Amino acid sequence: MTQAIPGYTFGDVANGPITSAEFETMKQSVLFGEDDIRLLRSSLPLVEHRIEEILDVWYGFVGANPHLLASFTDPQGNPIPEYLERVRKRFGRWIVDTARANYDQDWLHYQHEIGLRHHRERKNVTDGANSTPIVPFRDLFALVFPITATLKPFLADSDRSSDEVEGMYSAWLKSCLLQVTLWSHPYVKDGDF
Repeated sequence: MTQAIPGYTFGDVANGPITSAEFETMKQSVLFGEDDIRLLRSSLPLVEHRIEEILDVWYGFVGANPHLLASFTDPQGNPIPEYLERVRKRFGRWIVDTARANYDQDWLHYQHEIGLRHHRERKNVTDGANSTPIVPFRDLFALVFPITATLKPFLADSDRSSDEVEGMYSAWLKSCLLQVTLWSHPYVKDGDF
């Protein structure tokens, strides 16, 4: 699956600045534990076969909000379909990676890479896109809610109990908060992260 995803370089990126020990303290801050990992992994069969449907919802939301779509437009403000498609494939893989919950040092390094790809430091480089120079941090962080809230119906569309659905949703929310916090590193002044 990964060879078919342009720009997906998990396991083949430079080392990020966050250690496993530092990530452990971040997990404590958001109350993320072993039960959350179990719940994320139990969500994988519910989301893996519906990735395109989930992405349709997420892309519909971004496309309906010009300030969000702007991060995928050319200098004239026109959406760049090829760029949107390449990012979509990686976004689908991100769903799988999040649900697999293998949050080791390679995963931490890749989170830093994802952050760089949203920041002016590397935005557009992976895809050779002629687009806006940065995804504004305010949009990146605020998207945690619509991404997780719109995922919840996909988790609920199963034979899982309402308690398990709530648990999976909570685990996804915590994981997304952790990931966006990791992605924020390039946006934060040196010494302030």
